[in-house]
Amino acid sequence: MHDRDSDVIFLTTLVREIGDNEESSDVEDCSVEPYVYEPESSDCPSDVSESDSDIEESFSDAPNDHRVENTDWISSFLRSTFKGFKMISILGGISWKTLTGSTDDDWIDRANHLWTVCLLLLCAVIVSSGQYVGDPIHCWCPAEFTGTFVSYTKNYCWIANTYYIPMDAAIPKDIAQHQKAEINYYQWVPLILVLMAFLFKSPNIIWHLLNTKSGINLSRICELTDTINLGDSEKREECLKQIARHIDRWLRENRNYHRNILVRVRQKLSNLFVWCFARRDGYYLTGFYLFVKALYCVNCVGQFYLLDAFLAMDFGGYGFEIMAYFRDHGEWKETSRFPRVTLCDFKIRQLQNIQQFTVQCVLPINLFNEKIFAIIWFWYFFIAILSFYNLASWLCYLLFSHNKETFVRKYLRIGNQIRSGFDKKLSRRFANEYLRDDGCFLLRMVGKNSTDIILSDLLRLLWIMYKEAPFNNRSNTAYLKDQDVDAEPMVDNDNDRYPIDNRNGSPQKLKTISEV
Repeated sequence: MHDRDSDVIFLTTLVREIGDNEESSDVEDCSVEPYVYEPESSDCPSDVSESDSDIEESFSDAPNDHRVENTDWISSFLRSTFKGFKMISILGGISWKTLTGSTDDDWIDRANHLWTVCLLLLCAVIVSSGQYVGDPIHCWCPAEFTGTFVSYTKNYCWIANTYYIPMDAAIPKDIAQHQKAEINYYQWVPLILVLMAFLFKSPNIIWHLLNTKSGINLSRICELTDTINLGDSEKREECLKQIARHIDRWLRENRNYHRNILVRVRQKLSNLFVWCFARRDGYYLTGFYLFVKALYCVNCVGQFYLLDAFLAMDFGGYGFEIMAYFRDHGEWKETSRFPRVTLCDFKIRQLQNIQQFTVQCVLPINLFNEKIFAIIWFWYFFIAILSFYNLASWLCYLLFSHNKETFVRKYLRIGNQIRSGFDKKLSRRFANEYLRDDGCFLLRMVGKNSTDIILSDLLRLLWIMYKEAPFNNRSNTAYLKDQDVDAEPMVDNDNDRYPIDNRNGSPQKLKTISEV
Protein backbone atom coordinates (compact mmCIF):
# COMPACT_ATOMS: atom_id res chain seq x y z
CA MET A 1 0.00 0.00 0.00
CA HIS A 2 1.33 3.41 -0.98
CA ASP A 3 0.75 6.69 0.72
CA ARG A 4 -0.47 9.72 -1.22
CA ASP A 5 2.93 11.21 -1.99
CA SER A 6 4.47 7.97 -3.26
CA ASP A 7 1.44 7.38 -5.48
CA VAL A 8 1.84 10.77 -7.09
CA ILE A 9 5.56 10.29 -7.76
CA PHE A 10 5.01 6.81 -9.15
CA LEU A 11 2.07 8.00 -11.23
CA THR A 12 4.06 10.86 -12.81
CA THR A 13 7.10 8.72 -13.62
CA LEU A 14 4.97 5.96 -15.09
CA VAL A 15 3.10 8.24 -17.47
CA ARG A 16 6.32 9.79 -18.76
CA GLU A 17 7.71 6.34 -19.55
CA ILE A 18 4.58 5.22 -21.34
CA GLY A 19 4.68 8.28 -23.66
CA ASP A 20 2.69 8.13 -26.84
CA ASN A 21 3.35 4.46 -27.71
CA GLU A 22 0.26 3.13 -25.97
CA GLU A 23 -2.82 2.34 -28.03
CA SER A 24 -5.93 4.42 -27.44
CA SER A 25 -8.87 2.73 -25.75
CA ASP A 26 -12.64 3.15 -25.70
CA VAL A 27 -12.57 5.25 -22.57
CA GLU A 28 -14.21 8.55 -23.46
CA ASP A 29 -12.68 10.85 -20.89
CA CYS A 30 -10.58 10.85 -17.72
CA SER A 31 -10.25 13.73 -15.31
CA VAL A 32 -7.41 14.44 -12.92
CA GLU A 33 -7.93 15.50 -9.36
CA PRO A 34 -5.09 16.47 -7.04
CA TYR A 35 -3.12 13.40 -5.93
CA VAL A 36 -5.62 10.95 -7.59
CA TYR A 37 -6.27 10.03 -11.20
CA GLU A 38 -10.02 9.38 -11.57
CA PRO A 39 -11.33 8.60 -15.09
CA GLU A 40 -15.03 8.95 -15.80
CA SER A 41 -15.31 5.33 -16.80
CA SER A 42 -16.28 2.98 -14.04
CA ASP A 43 -13.29 0.83 -15.01
CA CYS A 44 -10.88 3.53 -13.86
CA PRO A 45 -9.87 2.98 -10.24
CA SER A 46 -10.41 5.86 -7.84
CA ASP A 47 -8.92 4.56 -4.61
CA VAL A 48 -5.51 6.05 -3.84
CA SER A 49 -4.52 2.90 -2.00
CA GLU A 50 -4.92 0.52 -4.94
CA SER A 51 -2.10 -1.63 -6.22
CA ASP A 52 0.54 -0.51 -8.70
CA SER A 53 -0.74 -2.88 -11.38
CA ASP A 54 -4.25 -1.40 -11.18
CA ILE A 55 -2.88 2.13 -11.57
CA GLU A 56 -0.78 1.11 -14.57
CA GLU A 57 -3.74 -0.68 -16.13
CA SER A 58 -6.08 2.27 -15.80
CA PHE A 59 -3.49 4.61 -17.32
CA SER A 60 -2.91 2.31 -20.27
CA ASP A 61 -6.64 2.62 -21.07
CA ALA A 62 -6.57 6.44 -21.12
CA PRO A 63 -6.27 8.48 -24.36
CA ASN A 64 -2.85 9.87 -25.27
CA ASP A 65 -3.85 13.54 -25.37
CA HIS A 66 -5.41 13.46 -21.90
CA ARG A 67 -2.42 11.55 -20.59
CA VAL A 68 0.12 14.13 -21.80
CA GLU A 69 -1.96 17.05 -20.53
CA ASN A 70 -2.47 15.39 -17.17
CA THR A 71 1.25 14.65 -16.85
CA ASP A 72 2.18 18.30 -17.41
CA TRP A 73 -0.41 19.42 -14.87
CA ILE A 74 0.84 16.98 -12.24
CA SER A 75 4.48 17.89 -12.86
CA SER A 76 3.70 21.59 -12.52
CA PHE A 77 1.69 20.94 -9.37
CA LEU A 78 4.48 18.90 -7.81
CA ARG A 79 7.12 21.50 -8.62
CA SER A 80 5.08 24.36 -7.17
CA THR A 81 4.23 22.32 -4.07
CA PHE A 82 7.87 21.39 -3.50
CA LYS A 83 8.96 25.01 -3.85
CA GLY A 84 6.26 26.08 -1.41
CA PHE A 85 7.32 23.50 1.17
CA LYS A 86 10.95 24.50 0.72
CA MET A 87 10.14 28.19 1.25
CA ILE A 88 8.08 27.40 4.35
CA SER A 89 10.93 25.33 5.79
CA ILE A 90 13.38 28.17 5.18
CA LEU A 91 11.12 30.78 6.74
CA GLY A 92 10.31 28.43 9.60
CA GLY A 93 13.98 28.35 10.56
CA ILE A 94 13.95 32.12 11.05
CA SER A 95 12.23 32.73 14.35
CA TRP A 96 12.38 35.25 17.15
CA LYS A 97 14.41 32.77 19.15
CA THR A 98 17.04 32.72 16.39
CA LEU A 99 17.27 36.50 16.56
CA THR A 100 17.34 36.74 20.34
CA GLY A 101 19.96 34.06 20.82
CA SER A 102 20.17 31.69 23.77
CA THR A 103 19.00 32.22 27.34
CA ASP A 104 22.43 32.20 28.97
CA ASP A 105 22.45 35.85 30.05
CA ASP A 106 20.22 38.32 31.89
CA TRP A 107 17.78 40.92 30.60
CA ILE A 108 20.29 43.77 30.76
CA ASP A 109 22.60 41.81 28.46
CA ARG A 110 19.68 41.32 26.09
CA ALA A 111 18.94 45.05 26.28
CA ASN A 112 22.46 45.58 24.93
CA HIS A 113 22.79 42.90 22.29
CA LEU A 114 19.14 42.59 21.20
CA TRP A 115 16.99 45.64 21.87
CA THR A 116 19.74 48.14 21.06
CA VAL A 117 20.70 46.25 17.91
CA CYS A 118 17.07 46.22 16.75
CA LEU A 119 16.76 49.95 17.47
CA LEU A 120 19.91 50.80 15.50
CA LEU A 121 18.96 48.60 12.55
CA LEU A 122 15.49 50.17 12.47
CA CYS A 123 17.08 53.63 12.39
CA ALA A 124 19.38 52.49 9.58
CA VAL A 125 16.38 51.34 7.55
CA ILE A 126 14.57 54.66 8.10
CA VAL A 127 17.58 56.71 7.03
CA SER A 128 18.27 54.46 4.04
CA SER A 129 14.69 54.78 2.84
CA GLY A 130 15.01 58.56 3.05
CA GLN A 131 18.20 58.46 1.00
CA TYR A 132 17.30 55.95 -1.70
CA VAL A 133 13.52 56.22 -1.98
CA GLY A 134 13.15 60.01 -1.99
CA ASP A 135 15.52 62.85 -2.84
CA PRO A 136 17.97 63.31 0.04
CA ILE A 137 19.10 66.74 -1.23
CA HIS A 138 17.60 69.61 -3.24
CA CYS A 139 19.69 72.50 -4.56
CA TRP A 140 18.60 75.96 -5.70
CA CYS A 141 20.40 76.30 -9.02
CA PRO A 142 20.80 79.36 -11.30
CA ALA A 143 18.08 79.94 -13.90
CA GLU A 144 20.37 79.09 -16.80
CA PHE A 145 20.86 75.52 -15.52
CA THR A 146 19.00 72.93 -17.56
CA GLY A 147 17.55 69.72 -16.14
CA THR A 148 20.83 67.88 -16.71
CA PHE A 149 22.80 70.59 -14.93
CA VAL A 150 20.40 70.53 -11.98
CA SER A 151 20.71 66.76 -11.68
CA TYR A 152 24.50 67.01 -11.86
CA THR A 153 24.52 69.70 -9.17
CA LYS A 154 22.41 67.61 -6.78
CA ASN A 155 24.52 64.50 -7.25
CA TYR A 156 27.79 66.38 -6.91
CA CYS A 157 26.76 68.22 -3.75
CA TRP A 158 25.51 64.98 -2.19
CA ILE A 159 28.79 63.18 -2.87
CA ALA A 160 31.28 66.01 -2.34
CA ASN A 161 29.81 67.26 0.97
CA THR A 162 28.25 70.59 1.80
CA TYR A 163 29.14 73.15 4.45
CA TYR A 164 27.05 75.15 6.89
CA ILE A 165 27.16 78.92 7.26
CA PRO A 166 24.41 80.57 9.34
CA MET A 167 21.97 82.64 7.33
CA ASP A 168 22.81 85.82 9.24
CA ALA A 169 26.56 85.42 8.60
CA ALA A 170 28.49 86.40 5.49
CA ILE A 171 29.94 83.66 3.32
CA PRO A 172 33.72 83.73 3.81
CA LYS A 173 35.84 84.04 0.70
CA ASP A 174 38.57 81.79 2.07
CA ILE A 175 38.02 78.24 0.81
CA ALA A 176 39.74 76.87 3.91
CA GLN A 177 36.90 78.29 6.03
CA HIS A 178 34.43 76.40 3.86
CA GLN A 179 36.30 73.16 4.44
CA LYS A 180 36.28 73.65 8.20
CA ALA A 181 32.48 74.00 8.13
CA GLU A 182 31.94 70.91 5.98
CA ILE A 183 29.30 68.36 6.92
CA ASN A 184 30.69 65.03 5.83
CA TYR A 185 28.65 62.43 7.71
CA TYR A 186 25.15 62.34 6.21
CA GLN A 187 26.04 59.99 3.34
CA TRP A 188 27.41 57.40 5.76
CA VAL A 189 24.75 57.43 8.48
CA PRO A 190 23.21 54.02 7.52
CA LEU A 191 26.63 52.36 7.51
CA ILE A 192 27.70 53.86 10.83
CA LEU A 193 24.41 52.73 12.40
CA VAL A 194 25.03 49.17 11.19
CA LEU A 195 28.57 49.33 12.59
CA MET A 196 27.24 50.52 15.95
CA ALA A 197 24.74 47.65 15.97
CA PHE A 198 27.56 45.17 15.33
CA LEU A 199 29.61 46.63 18.19
CA PHE A 200 26.68 46.11 20.57
CA LYS A 201 26.29 42.51 19.37
CA SER A 202 29.99 41.63 19.52
CA PRO A 203 30.21 41.02 23.34
CA ASN A 204 27.38 38.51 23.04
CA ILE A 205 29.19 36.77 20.17
CA ILE A 206 32.37 36.60 22.26
CA TRP A 207 30.41 35.20 25.21
CA HIS A 208 28.88 32.42 23.09
CA LEU A 209 32.26 31.53 21.60
CA LEU A 210 34.04 31.31 24.96
CA ASN A 211 31.52 29.89 27.43
CA THR A 212 31.41 26.57 25.57
CA LYS A 213 35.02 25.99 26.66
CA SER A 214 33.86 25.56 30.25
CA GLY A 215 32.84 21.94 29.66
CA ILE A 216 29.08 22.49 29.99
CA ASN A 217 26.47 23.85 27.60
CA LEU A 218 25.13 26.69 29.71
CA SER A 219 22.66 27.79 27.07
CA ARG A 220 21.17 24.31 26.78
CA ILE A 221 20.86 23.94 30.56
CA CYS A 222 18.98 27.25 30.85
CA GLU A 223 16.79 26.37 27.89
CA LEU A 224 15.83 22.98 29.33
CA THR A 225 15.01 24.34 32.77
CA ASP A 226 12.88 27.04 31.18
CA THR A 227 11.04 24.50 29.00
CA ILE A 228 10.25 21.92 31.69
CA ASN A 229 8.59 24.57 33.82
CA LEU A 230 5.40 24.03 31.81
CA GLY A 231 5.49 20.22 31.76
CA ASP A 232 3.79 17.74 34.06
CA SER A 233 5.35 16.96 37.43
CA GLU A 234 6.72 13.49 36.58
CA LYS A 235 8.48 14.55 33.39
CA ARG A 236 9.72 17.69 35.06
CA GLU A 237 11.25 15.75 37.94
CA GLU A 238 12.89 13.22 35.62
CA CYS A 239 14.33 15.97 33.45
CA LEU A 240 15.63 17.80 36.52
CA LYS A 241 17.37 14.62 37.67
CA GLN A 242 19.12 14.29 34.32
CA ILE A 243 20.21 17.93 34.45
CA ALA A 244 21.41 17.53 38.05
CA ARG A 245 23.47 14.44 37.13
CA HIS A 246 25.04 16.33 34.25
CA ILE A 247 25.92 19.32 36.44
CA ASP A 248 27.25 17.05 39.19
CA ARG A 249 29.54 15.28 36.74
CA TRP A 250 30.77 18.62 35.40
CA LEU A 251 31.46 19.93 38.91
CA ARG A 252 33.40 16.82 39.94
CA GLU A 253 35.48 16.49 36.78
CA ASN A 254 36.50 20.13 36.45
CA ARG A 255 38.72 20.50 39.47
CA ASN A 256 42.39 20.10 40.37
CA TYR A 257 43.08 16.64 41.79
CA HIS A 258 46.86 17.03 41.51
CA ARG A 259 48.18 19.43 44.12
CA ASN A 260 51.48 21.10 43.28
CA ILE A 261 53.04 24.52 43.53
CA LEU A 262 51.78 25.65 40.11
CA VAL A 263 48.21 24.74 40.98
CA ARG A 264 48.44 26.57 44.30
CA VAL A 265 49.91 29.69 42.67
CA ARG A 266 47.20 29.74 40.02
CA GLN A 267 44.51 29.34 42.65
CA LYS A 268 45.95 32.21 44.70
CA LEU A 269 45.96 34.42 41.61
CA SER A 270 42.41 33.37 40.81
CA ASN A 271 41.32 34.33 44.30
CA LEU A 272 42.95 37.75 43.95
CA PHE A 273 42.15 38.46 40.30
CA VAL A 274 39.13 36.82 38.76
CA TRP A 275 40.57 37.55 35.31
CA CYS A 276 43.16 34.81 35.87
CA PHE A 277 40.40 32.31 35.23
CA ALA A 278 40.99 28.63 34.70
CA ARG A 279 38.38 25.99 34.11
CA ARG A 280 39.54 23.64 36.88
CA ASP A 281 39.74 26.43 39.44
CA GLY A 282 36.01 27.14 39.20
CA TYR A 283 36.40 30.70 37.88
CA TYR A 284 36.11 30.15 34.13
CA LEU A 285 32.45 31.07 33.53
CA THR A 286 32.53 33.70 36.26
CA GLY A 287 35.61 35.43 34.90
CA PHE A 288 34.49 35.45 31.29
CA TYR A 289 31.01 36.64 32.17
CA LEU A 290 32.39 39.57 34.15
CA PHE A 291 34.73 40.27 31.25
CA VAL A 292 31.77 40.38 28.86
CA LYS A 293 29.89 42.63 31.29
CA ALA A 294 32.86 44.99 31.24
CA LEU A 295 32.83 44.91 27.43
CA TYR A 296 29.21 46.07 27.43
CA CYS A 297 30.15 49.02 29.65
CA VAL A 298 33.21 49.91 27.57
CA ASN A 299 31.13 49.68 24.41
CA CYS A 300 28.49 52.09 25.73
CA VAL A 301 31.07 54.70 26.72
CA GLY A 302 33.20 54.11 23.63
CA GLN A 303 30.32 54.73 21.27
CA PHE A 304 29.87 58.24 22.68
CA TYR A 305 33.47 58.95 21.62
CA LEU A 306 32.88 57.23 18.29
CA LEU A 307 29.96 59.54 17.55
CA ASP A 308 32.01 62.53 18.70
CA ALA A 309 34.48 61.77 15.92
CA PHE A 310 31.86 60.82 13.34
CA LEU A 311 29.59 63.85 13.83
CA ALA A 312 32.46 66.24 14.66
CA MET A 313 30.58 67.48 17.70
CA ASP A 314 30.39 66.96 21.46
CA PHE A 315 27.89 64.12 21.28
CA GLY A 316 28.25 63.45 25.00
CA GLY A 317 26.55 66.76 25.80
CA TYR A 318 24.03 66.66 22.94
CA GLY A 319 21.17 65.31 25.02
CA PHE A 320 21.76 67.79 27.86
CA GLU A 321 21.66 70.67 25.35
CA ILE A 322 18.33 69.43 23.99
CA MET A 323 16.82 69.15 27.47
CA ALA A 324 18.10 72.59 28.53
CA TYR A 325 16.78 74.29 25.37
CA PHE A 326 13.43 72.53 25.63
CA ARG A 327 13.14 73.56 29.28
CA ASP A 328 13.85 77.23 28.47
CA HIS A 329 11.98 77.60 25.17
CA GLY A 330 9.49 74.73 25.17
CA GLU A 331 10.40 73.61 21.65
CA TRP A 332 12.92 71.51 19.76
CA LYS A 333 16.31 73.04 19.12
CA GLU A 334 17.73 73.08 15.59
CA THR A 335 21.46 72.47 15.96
CA SER A 336 24.26 73.42 13.62
CA ARG A 337 25.33 69.79 13.41
CA PHE A 338 22.10 68.80 11.67
CA PRO A 339 21.35 71.86 9.49
CA ARG A 340 18.49 71.83 7.02
CA VAL A 341 20.01 74.46 4.67
CA THR A 342 23.65 74.25 3.57
CA LEU A 343 25.93 75.60 0.84
CA CYS A 344 27.85 73.77 -1.86
CA ASP A 345 30.77 74.90 -4.04
CA PHE A 346 31.52 73.25 -7.36
CA LYS A 347 33.32 74.05 -10.58
CA ILE A 348 32.27 73.50 -14.19
CA ARG A 349 34.74 73.42 -17.06
CA GLN A 350 33.48 75.17 -20.19
CA LEU A 351 36.01 74.99 -23.01
CA GLN A 352 39.06 76.82 -21.65
CA ASN A 353 37.19 78.48 -18.80
CA ILE A 354 36.51 77.08 -15.33
CA GLN A 355 33.50 78.59 -13.64
CA GLN A 356 32.84 78.24 -9.92
CA PHE A 357 29.32 78.20 -8.53
CA THR A 358 27.96 78.34 -5.00
CA VAL A 359 24.45 76.97 -4.60
CA GLN A 360 22.14 76.70 -1.63
CA CYS A 361 20.91 73.20 -0.80
CA VAL A 362 18.35 71.75 1.56
CA LEU A 363 18.91 68.41 3.32
CA PRO A 364 15.55 66.81 4.23
CA ILE A 365 17.40 63.76 5.52
CA ASN A 366 18.70 65.80 8.46
CA LEU A 367 15.16 65.98 9.82
CA PHE A 368 15.47 62.24 10.45
CA ASN A 369 19.13 62.32 11.50
CA GLU A 370 18.50 64.95 14.17
CA LYS A 371 15.70 62.98 15.83
CA ILE A 372 17.42 59.62 15.41
CA PHE A 373 20.65 60.67 17.10
CA ALA A 374 18.69 62.34 19.90
CA ILE A 375 16.88 59.05 20.53
CA ILE A 376 20.20 57.20 20.38
CA TRP A 377 21.73 59.56 22.95
CA PHE A 378 18.96 59.03 25.49
CA TRP A 379 18.95 55.26 24.91
CA TYR A 380 22.74 55.03 25.24
CA PHE A 381 22.63 57.04 28.46
CA PHE A 382 19.98 54.71 29.89
CA ILE A 383 21.81 51.55 28.76
CA ALA A 384 25.14 52.80 30.15
CA ILE A 385 23.64 53.34 33.61
CA LEU A 386 22.03 49.89 33.56
CA SER A 387 25.23 48.20 32.35
CA PHE A 388 27.46 49.74 35.03
CA TYR A 389 24.94 48.96 37.76
CA ASN A 390 24.60 45.40 36.48
CA LEU A 391 28.38 44.92 36.41
CA ALA A 392 28.69 46.13 40.00
CA SER A 393 25.86 43.82 41.10
CA TRP A 394 27.41 40.75 39.49
CA LEU A 395 30.80 41.59 40.98
CA CYS A 396 29.22 41.56 44.43
CA TYR A 397 27.29 38.35 43.70
CA LEU A 398 30.24 36.38 42.34
CA LEU A 399 33.35 37.61 44.12
CA PHE A 400 32.26 37.41 47.76
CA SER A 401 31.84 33.96 49.28
CA HIS A 402 29.24 35.22 51.77
CA ASN A 403 26.88 35.97 48.88
CA LYS A 404 27.33 32.46 47.50
CA GLU A 405 26.53 30.92 50.87
CA THR A 406 23.47 33.12 51.34
CA PHE A 407 22.24 32.28 47.85
CA VAL A 408 22.62 28.52 48.39
CA ARG A 409 21.03 28.50 51.84
CA LYS A 410 18.07 30.54 50.62
CA TYR A 411 17.05 27.96 48.03
CA LEU A 412 17.94 24.99 50.22
CA ARG A 413 15.54 26.38 52.82
CA ILE A 414 12.87 26.73 50.14
CA GLY A 415 13.34 23.03 49.44
CA ASN A 416 13.31 22.25 53.19
CA GLN A 417 16.86 20.87 53.11
CA ILE A 418 18.38 22.87 56.00
CA ARG A 419 17.09 20.79 58.91
CA SER A 420 19.86 21.24 61.47
CA GLY A 421 22.91 23.23 62.44
CA PHE A 422 24.96 20.49 60.79
CA ASP A 423 23.25 21.15 57.44
CA LYS A 424 23.72 24.88 57.83
CA LYS A 425 27.46 24.50 58.36
CA LEU A 426 27.73 21.89 55.64
CA SER A 427 26.04 24.21 53.16
CA ARG A 428 29.06 26.51 53.45
CA ARG A 429 31.34 23.83 52.09
CA PHE A 430 28.70 22.85 49.54
CA ALA A 431 28.76 26.40 48.17
CA ASN A 432 32.49 27.15 48.38
CA GLU A 433 34.09 23.80 47.54
CA TYR A 434 31.51 21.83 45.59
CA LEU A 435 29.61 24.44 43.57
CA ARG A 436 32.31 27.11 43.69
CA ASP A 437 31.93 30.29 41.64
CA ASP A 438 31.06 28.63 38.33
CA GLY A 439 28.44 26.36 39.86
CA CYS A 440 26.76 29.22 41.71
CA PHE A 441 26.89 31.30 38.53
CA LEU A 442 25.22 28.53 36.54
CA LEU A 443 22.45 28.22 39.14
CA ARG A 444 21.92 31.98 39.15
CA MET A 445 21.47 31.87 35.37
CA VAL A 446 18.98 29.04 35.73
CA GLY A 447 17.03 31.10 38.25
CA LYS A 448 17.04 34.21 36.06
CA ASN A 449 15.70 32.28 33.06
CA SER A 450 13.18 30.01 34.82
CA THR A 451 11.53 30.18 38.25
CA ASP A 452 12.56 29.92 41.89
CA ILE A 453 10.74 26.58 42.13
CA ILE A 454 12.84 25.05 39.35
CA LEU A 455 16.02 26.43 40.89
CA SER A 456 15.08 25.13 44.34
CA ASP A 457 14.35 21.64 43.01
CA LEU A 458 17.59 21.55 41.04
CA LEU A 459 19.65 22.71 44.00
CA ARG A 460 17.92 20.12 46.21
CA LEU A 461 18.98 17.32 43.86
CA LEU A 462 22.58 18.58 43.77
CA TRP A 463 22.57 18.78 47.58
CA ILE A 464 21.49 15.14 47.83
CA MET A 465 24.16 14.05 45.34
CA TYR A 466 26.78 15.96 47.29
CA LYS A 467 25.81 14.23 50.54
CA GLU A 468 25.77 10.81 48.90
CA ALA A 469 29.28 11.03 47.42
CA PRO A 470 31.91 13.40 48.88
CA PHE A 471 34.17 14.50 46.07
CA ASN A 472 37.60 14.68 47.74
CA ASN A 473 39.72 12.96 50.36
CA ARG A 474 38.63 15.23 53.18
CA SER A 475 35.53 13.99 54.92
CA ASN A 476 32.70 16.31 55.73
CA THR A 477 33.22 15.63 59.42
CA ALA A 478 36.88 16.63 59.22
CA TYR A 479 35.93 19.87 57.54
CA LEU A 480 33.39 20.68 60.21
CA LYS A 481 35.90 19.88 62.96
CA ASP A 482 38.31 22.32 61.35
CA GLN A 483 35.55 24.90 61.70
CA ASP A 484 35.20 24.11 65.44
CA VAL A 485 31.75 22.66 65.00
CA ASP A 486 30.46 19.77 67.08
CA ALA A 487 29.38 17.41 64.34
CA GLU A 488 28.57 13.77 63.88
CA PRO A 489 29.54 11.72 60.82
CA MET A 490 27.23 11.84 57.84
CA VAL A 491 27.57 8.12 57.12
CA ASP A 492 27.53 5.14 59.45
CA ASN A 493 29.39 1.86 59.16
CA ASP A 494 26.66 0.37 56.97
CA ASN A 495 27.11 3.14 54.39
CA ASP A 496 23.59 4.46 54.98
CA ARG A 497 23.28 8.24 54.78
CA TYR A 498 21.95 9.79 57.99
CA PRO A 499 21.99 13.54 58.58
CA ILE A 500 22.25 14.16 62.30
CA ASP A 501 19.75 16.56 63.80
CA ASN A 502 21.72 18.41 66.49
CA ARG A 503 18.52 19.59 68.10
CA ASN A 504 17.47 16.15 69.37
CA GLY A 505 20.35 13.88 68.33
CA SER A 506 18.07 11.53 66.42
CA PRO A 507 19.17 10.42 62.97
CA GLN A 508 16.85 10.82 60.00
CA LYS A 509 17.41 8.80 56.88
CA LEU A 510 18.17 10.96 53.86
CA LYS A 511 16.55 10.07 50.56
CA THR A 512 18.89 9.14 47.76
CA ILE A 513 18.67 10.66 44.30
CA SER A 514 16.82 7.61 43.00
CA GLU A 515 14.25 7.89 45.77
CA VAL A 516 13.48 11.56 45.29
